[in-house]
Amino acid sequence: MSHRTRHRQSTATVFRWPIAIGVASIAGLVLGLTGDGARDLLAWILVGIAPAVIFAALVRRTSR
Repeated sequence: MSHRTRHRQSTATVFRWPIAIGVASIAGLVLGLTGDGARDLLAWILVGIAPAVIFAALVRRTSR
């Protein structure tokens, strides 16, 4: 049985990436609603970050 030590992390450290992903998603949604052409492409990329991160986390978790 392995014994893991717990490291305390600050709130900023814990929520840094989820907030960044949320901001990217909101920015992508706004760009998608307000622009055409290159803005649509950027919107797809920004909105696609969240599913890509979730997929990567699932792959990483199942490969352990």
